[in-house]
Amino acid sequence: MSTMASGKGCTLKIGVPIIWVLGGPGCGKGTQCAKIVEKYGFVHLSSGDLLRDEVASGSPKGQELAAIMKEGKLVSNDDVLGLLEKAIRERLEGAKGFLIDGYPREKDQGVAFEKKIAPADLVLFFDCADATLVSRVMARAAASTEKRADDNEETIKTRIATFRSNTNAILSQYTDKTLTINAERGVDEIFNDVTCALDCVIQKKNVIVASA
Repeated sequence: MSTMASGKGCTLKIGVPIIWVLGGPGCGKGTQCAKIVEKYGFVHLSSGDLLRDEVASGSPKGQELAAIMKEGKLVSNDDVLGLLEKAIRERLEGAKGFLIDGYPREKDQGVAFEKKIAPADLVLFFDCADATLVSRVMARAAASTEKRADDNEETIKTRIATFRSNTNAILSQYTDKTLTINAERGVDEIFNDVTCALDCVIQKKNVIVASA
């Protein structure tokens, strides 16, 4: 059973949890998302993957997005939100929950998502010290057969600084539904915290849906 998401302007009826998953490069959120999908059967959506898939499809929208990115311009938030909304609509039937990975990246994007799609039920923030993030990304780059021009320490530090600034602004808006998780620990120890949070959110969501 689903219910109309609260919030002015929301267009989707969603009766399952929506989880925003945030964390800097190298924080391990990809690993945690995979474990969440395995345990809970949630739909995992990454805005970056959706953009790449749309471009690869060769659709008119994909061609439009490809032209924008080829020019080095940023894809508009309206376009990204449109892809997220489309993906959620297509997967809504039978979905047990949605993981929105790496989005929002800026505070205005969070506001727009909740207005156009639905409010998030939980924000999972996987937090690591900057030095840990740099070390992990550098190690990953060294082990990769594909070398990227931006896989150097100074560029990584700049990416992390930008991420920190934007994420702090996002989290300050959602203090009541943000769980900051210490991601310096082992994978299973981190996932124990994740499962406790998700079990509570799922139970609460079921009560709300049942009473609607």
